[in-house]
Amino acid sequence: MEVKEKNKKKETWIKKRHYVVTEILRFFMTPYVRLRYGIRVEKFREQGKRPYLILLNHQTPFDQFFVGLAFRGPVYYMATEDIFSMGWVSSLIRWLIAPIPIKKQTTDVAAVMNCMRLAREGGTICIAPEGNRTYDGRTVYMNPAIAGLARKLKLPIALFRIEGGYGVQPRWSDGIRKGKMRGFVSRVIEPEEAAALGNDGLMEQIRQGLYVDENVADGTFESKKRAEFLERAIYVCPKCGLARFESQGIHTKCCGCGLTVTYNEDKTITGVDGDFPFRFVGQWYDYQQTFVNGLDLTAMTEKPLFRDWADITKVILNRHKEPFRQSAAIDLYGDRVVLDEGTAQEMVLPFSEVEAVSVLGRNKLNIYYGKDVFQFKGSPHFNALKYVNFWHRHKNIVRGNADGKFLGL
Repeated sequence: MEVKEKNKKKETWIKKRHYVVTEILRFFMTPYVRLRYGIRVEKFREQGKRPYLILLNHQTPFDQFFVGLAFRGPVYYMATEDIFSMGWVSSLIRWLIAPIPIKKQTTDVAAVMNCMRLAREGGTICIAPEGNRTYDGRTVYMNPAIAGLARKLKLPIALFRIEGGYGVQPRWSDGIRKGKMRGFVSRVIEPEEAAALGNDGLMEQIRQGLYVDENVADGTFESKKRAEFLERAIYVCPKCGLARFESQGIHTKCCGCGLTVTYNEDKTITGVDGDFPFRFVGQWYDYQQTFVNGLDLTAMTEKPLFRDWADITKVILNRHKEPFRQSAAIDLYGDRVVLDEGTAQEMVLPFSEVEAVSVLGRNKLNIYYGKDVFQFKGSPHFNALKYVNFWHRHKNIVRGNADGKFLGL
């Protein structure tokens, strides 16, 4: 028995079927993504047979397929727990392409160990250091821990930059606009160079190689519904402060004061009934961040700042999701979230006891409370971003860092 155990072959992460699945997916997805997204993907011809650590800026839900068009062989993508909590669908995904699970908004030692295992087996790994898609067209915060991981893996680092993705499909939009995109390896950093740069120097090179700012009128992105669901990203009005917005077609309107703007084909925004202080969503987003960072949320606890409605599930990590509440009323205060306030089902989630708050996809919200993960899925107009921003603002204040600017993305 002991001899059998010694001779037993250790199970590998990389399977032969991954090569077959990759080729099948590439065959079917290549024409689809090119036609659907208008993207020109430049093949990484210098790849050879070497495994790489691919780092990319995250712009669309299909970014992983763009990477797959540029690189040969299977690529093992790091993916959040939501992908692994869908029952049999998750099991199928694991079997087909074996992504690397990571807990969003947390330090996941298991994910690091799995990456090191894959690197030892000669696998190519792909990670989006932002961990989030941009809401305003600019590459968002990257956790500097990625530099330390990259140096540990000792793989050549391919920086894969995607340009035009925000124009074609902003995170806040359901639709895809007719426009042009590009995906290409902007730089390769060899392991020896990464070692010499140190964590800080390497992180700076990663930021430079992946940074994109699409707040420029550099092309046309055609759609008759190009403003729809901008309210997923914007909740502060330059005229009346915290507010709700409604969008339809090419216009977005403040429900409080009636301020209406047009989202143009070149990504600019203009006022309908007069001048508007911002030319791009990025400038409006900056104003919103500054506005929230000027609030003392610890004093805004008497009345809810917003009320939403959403279906709530409890996420059993790496297994499935269980229904928790349907059409629940969600009240957002400066220091807490309250579910079904004033009813027998009332539940309070104090910010001081919440471990993390994150946005998944376009507008799903995860709140990590104790051992539970609650996922909120509201209407198409639901703004999940404000919950992330408010939780981070509250955390900054109570930690004595009221001047802190980081609001979660």
